[in-house]
Amino acid sequence: MSPATKTLVLAAGVLTAIAWVRPPEYDEAYSIFLTAGHARPGWPAGVFTAGGGRGLYAGHASFAGIAQDLRAGDVHPPLYFWLLEIWRGVFGPGWFTARLLSVGCGVAALAVLGRLARVIGAPAGATMGLCLCSYGFAYTAIIARGFGLAQFFLLLGVTACFESLRGGRSGVAPAVAGLALGAATFTNYLTVFCGLTALGQLALTSPKRGIPALLTFSLFLPADGYFFVAQHAARPGQFVRFSLTHALALTTRDAAAAWFGGLTLDAPQFAAGIICLLVLLACATVFCIVRNANRSTKALAALTLATPAGLLALGLIFNNTPVEIRYMAFSLPYLSLLIAASAPRALQAALIGVQSLAIIGLAFSPATAQPQARAARQAAGLATPQTLVLLPFGNDGVGIPGPFIAAAPRAMRLEILRGPPVDLTRESRLILVTLTLDDSSRAQVAGFGPGPCWQAGAKTRLTEIFLNRCPQQQR
Repeated sequence: MSPATKTLVLAAGVLTAIAWVRPPEYDEAYSIFLTAGHARPGWPAGVFTAGGGRGLYAGHASFAGIAQDLRAGDVHPPLYFWLLEIWRGVFGPGWFTARLLSVGCGVAALAVLGRLARVIGAPAGATMGLCLCSYGFAYTAIIARGFGLAQFFLLLGVTACFESLRGGRSGVAPAVAGLALGAATFTNYLTVFCGLTALGQLALTSPKRGIPALLTFSLFLPADGYFFVAQHAARPGQFVRFSLTHALALTTRDAAAAWFGGLTLDAPQFAAGIICLLVLLACATVFCIVRNANRSTKALAALTLATPAGLLALGLIFNNTPVEIRYMAFSLPYLSLLIAASAPRALQAALIGVQSLAIIGLAFSPATAQPQARAARQAAGLATPQTLVLLPFGNDGVGIPGPFIAAAPRAMRLEILRGPPVDLTRESRLILVTLTLDDSSRAQVAGFGPGPCWQAGAKTRLTEIFLNRCPQQQR
């Protein structure tokens, strides 16, 4: 097998394994419930079991219903969710099953990246290995969200642009480039920064090829606008207000984390040494890229910088700071190309070695995982068959209950805490899950008071036990 083929086989195995072991996440619940036909699930008002609540994960939605729900209360276009609905209908409604769609998209994206590497004359195996081992790429390729599909379309479009510039068939490759980049924006709006950068380079270098690409790209703009105009103010408190100093610091931090992961969180006792090592590797990498620049370096550098620069511009326009590691992942394939084409093998091996440690952390470290599943395991370890577990509803009943119930034992007795519990007089033991991941859950946990009969017991970081001390006849 060629190095590129070996990398694809490795990618399929590694990403599938991480998708299996990594606990479910807040935003994934939106994908599951949206495609199950109820973007905001109707949890029972009283006591129910985790197994009984899982029926809400298994429904199906129409394309029109998904589109309507997205326009009413989300910030994403529908293409990924339409595909996920088909995928879950064919392969089943499980959480891991939904993640496998992203794994497939990630492997396909790496295959296209290998093609792009060959087009520009970079070693395909090294490029694909560097990209696979980057934390941001691996992360977005295993979660049940649209980033993996968007990455695939984006790379397909960029590759078609480079093939057009290298003398590909002028009537086919530019049209494919525009269609693929348009599909990327209809999967995730933030791909527009890399997409327009690639199209701009093509149009400036060869207007004959650039115009067909821009025309086919523009076919998606009305659909993008139809959703974006309805959604742009749907989550006004999602990001903090824009400050250039804070935005630059956050962009630098998340760009580094997208490449190297959360190593300082995984091993905080070695944080200072890890930071020094990462700075040294970053400086050596930049030096090699600048020193060994070739005819593709400027174009790849522009694609690498397009997403962070676009996010800063977006923040300035809308007075917020839309910077996250998963957004930075759209830059990683082009940085991988730059490194594979210019850095010596020893430096590439050092980078992959450090990245691999971060990927292990992605799979197993609780420091970079969301706490809902861990809270479910803690509650299960403390609960008896008669224990009632009280779980915060959160802002909308999606991101906290969804992952928690997916990870809880089927027999766990639950009540969703929206306000005061309905009736606790017949209960003898409670576990309050102290997940405070949004404003509403913080208020729900802080405002909980079971009454005078209840005595607080043991605590963990994510749970608190209460025991009913009143005589049986008073219950």
